[in-house]
Parts: sequence; structure tokens; C-alpha cells
Amino acid sequence: MNIFALIGRAVLSLLAAIGRLAIFTGSALAAVVSPPVYGRLFLQQVMRIGYFSLPVVGLTAFFTGGVLALQIYLGGNRYGAESIVPQIVVLGITRELGPVIAGLMVAGRVAAAIAAEIGTMKVTEQIDALTTLATNPVKYLVVPRILAAVVTMPILTAVGDSIGVFGGYIVATENLGFTGSTYLKNTVDFATNSDINSGLIKAAVFGFIIALMGCFNGFHSRGGAQGVGAATTNAVVSSCILILAADFVLTAVLFHT
Repeated sequence: MNIFALIGRAVLSLLAAIGRLAIFTGSALAAVVSPPVYGRLFLQQVMRIGYFSLPVVGLTAFFTGGVLALQIYLGGNRYGAESIVPQIVVLGITRELGPVIAGLMVAGRVAAAIAAEIGTMKVTEQIDALTTLATNPVKYLVVPRILAAVVTMPILTAVGDSIGVFGGYIVATENLGFTGSTYLKNTVDFATNSDINSGLIKAAVFGFIIALMGCFNGFHSRGGAQGVGAATTNAVVSSCILILAADFVLTAVLFHT
């Protein structure tokens, strides 16, 4: 019976967490469409989430594109299909690897920072002070971060896609014997608007997930420094898991599989 009690407690805890997340998501979405608008805070978060994430996203995308080109060449060489390298690189980067890699990198950098910042405010009662000053903490803290993440993630992904394709181009032309003009022509001819747009849609959803999980875990942190550390860890882990799960769902929906 103790085993069933443990299972029951775990299930109830999971359902309670899902309920808290659903309520928090609903309040955040309601605050998005209600005044006032904190434009200065939004621009600050655009810089923190978007601009300062460009280096890590760019470097990761470059090496991912290079490795992808090399692996596709080695695999296609077994069947005499080396010429498909540019097509598969641009398809893999724009549809999947671009938005997913950007989402995971930003989740590791931004979700942790958001959870730590808001968690510190929570345990030091600064959020209670905002309520005392008649300021909605969700509107003031959550909405600018969510809007900034949703806006900047597609931009980061577009930049990452370009750098990733460029990384594949460098490896293919310098190490694999491809002609630069032929590689670029095959890339441009094979890429379609639906491939690019699907990656950008995924990126916007991933940005929402990253900001939401960072804010949610920060708002529900407790217990001083140890609680803030746990909230930071939970924000990164939950963001990464939800990004991969959302990627599967969005791929099935966007490409009707």
C-alpha cells in the first residue's frame, strides 16, 4: 500500500503543478492584452534575451551546420549520394536544427537568468512590494519578458539559420571538394518558404515557453538562496523538455504527418 500511496502523491503533485502552470499562463496571457504597456522594460528584455544571445546562437549554429555537412557527406558517400549535402543541410537547419538549437541555447542562458532574477525578488519580498504599490507583478515582470522572447526568438533563429548554412558551405567547399557557386545554387533552389516559415513559427513558440517557464519557476521559488537555485535548475530543465516536446507536436501539425 505504501507503493500506491507514493504513486498517488506523485500524481497529485504533478496535477497540482500543471494546475498552477495553467493558472499562471492564463494570467500572463490576460495581462498581455491589458494596459498599461511597459515599453522601456520590453526594450530592455529585447536586448537581454535577443541581442546578448546572438554570440552563443551564432557559434552553435555555425558548428552545427559544419558537422551536419560533414556527416551527410560521409553517410551519402556510401551510396554515391554526396551531391545531396547542400539540400539536406538547408532542410535540416531551417526546419529543425536552427529553431531547436537556438531554443536550447537561449533556454540555458535566458530561462536561468529570468528564474534567478524573479526568484530573488520573490524571496526578498520585492514582488510583494510591487503589489503594495498597486503594480501588477505579472504585468510588470512577466509580460515584457514573454513579449521580448516571442519577438526575438524568430530573429535569432533566422540569423542562426543563415550562419548554420554558411557553416555547411565552408566545410563543403574547403574540405569536401564542392564548388561554391554550385553549392549555393542547390541551397537556394531547394529551400522553400514553408521550410523557413515553419522554423520561425517554432522559434516563436519556443520563446514563449522559455520566458514562461523562467517566470513561473521564479514566481514559485521559496526558501532563500537554495530555493532560487532549485527554481533556476527547474526553469532550464523544464524549458528544454517542453521545447523538444513542442517541436514534435509542431512538426506533426505543420507538415501534416
